[in-house]
Amino acid sequence: MKRTTPAAVAVSPLTQAFDAMRFGSARTLDLRTSMPTAEQAVQRLDPWMRQKQVEKAGDVLVITGRGNGSPGGVAVVRVAVRKALTQLKRKRVVADVQEHTPGSYVVTLEQTAALFEAGKRTRDSECAPSVRLTEVRGLELQTVTLLRTLSARALDALGAPRSERFMTDEFQRQFSVLSAAIPADAPDREVRLREIIAAALEAYDDAE
Repeated sequence: MKRTTPAAVAVSPLTQAFDAMRFGSARTLDLRTSMPTAEQAVQRLDPWMRQKQVEKAGDVLVITGRGNGSPGGVAVVRVAVRKALTQLKRKRVVADVQEHTPGSYVVTLEQTAALFEAGKRTRDSECAPSVRLTEVRGLELQTVTLLRTLSARALDALGAPRSERFMTDEFQRQFSVLSAAIPADAPDREVRLREIIAAALEAYDDAE
């Protein structure tokens, strides 16, 4: 009699039903159905994870499949996704990753505040990260206003003065850190930037 390995066991309908109830379509990224390449899977994973962090989704489900149809039985998509999740953990997007089934992961996202913690300056910090002036000048008025508001809140939290020099440095710092969380080729990049800024402001409100 052939022995059944854990990787060969199909996900039960009961597990699927519980997953659908727990995560729903909004908090599930199904990479198995479309059968992407490893590179395509990672390209879809990164912006989706960052968006779910901004949405404060908490736990999300990433379905990779077990790789049974891959050459040599090597789950290339699963391996690539696991590596990408580890990188996102270092970037403060992902807090924890747990294997849910042999073909899926449950991912706990970092708090939204983690997006801009790296952008907080100290009173002794004088050098703001370099940003291209063309990027800043191309921002819409609504985005600039939100960034200035966030910069003021960050300076207040540090007890730093709202002088023009400090505001300019903090503006550049926040823009550099937060815009880095959005793929450069995202078509709605500035809209997503405003969402992140709004989430950062909410985090300051929650901390008060």
